[in-house]
Amino acid sequence: MAYLDEHRAKFDNLKAVLDKKNRTQLSLIANGGYSILFTYPPKEESLYLDKAMATLDMEKFEIIDISNLFVEFVEEYEIDSFVEVYNDLKPNSYKIFMDAAGSDTDLFDMVMNAIKETAKKGLIPVLLRTGVFYGTGIENINITQNSEIDELNIPLLIFYPGEIEGEHHHFLNAKQSSNYRCTII
Repeated sequence: MAYLDEHRAKFDNLKAVLDKKNRTQLSLIANGGYSILFTYPPKEESLYLDKAMATLDMEKFEIIDISNLFVEFVEEYEIDSFVEVYNDLKPNSYKIFMDAAGSDTDLFDMVMNAIKETAKKGLIPVLLRTGVFYGTGIENINITQNSEIDELNIPLLIFYPGEIEGEHHHFLNAKQSSNYRCTII
């Protein structure tokens, strides 16, 4: 029963925050950003994502499944090459996923490109399966604080497996995360 009450309240809050009339308020709460971290217990991810798929109007939103982008990234790299480069980069293996100095398209670039392409269509980007970011060096702040996200002037909705404990939000209940430039639901 707790899940039903909590998810109903969270989705009601989400609907209110996404209302165009509340965009100025969203920006004020999120330190000038338009990003929303929709948090939920990691063990209940499928319940929340099922509800999101049933609730979100796909004429206004576009789903960006990070797990699909991750698989696409590894397949483009080819698995043997991926493993070799990943191992060669140790102890900085995360650089295969996000390396601002690199010229190759990495996972972070793929995510950013998907967000921008969605916004060009006039749709609100919705990131799902963000637990894939764990261990990649990609954190929500890398996305929400990115200047290209600021320029979108539309919300970015991030479904984020983690729970709030006191004043702190923990990604996958393991790593403290930033809520800078975000509204937390």
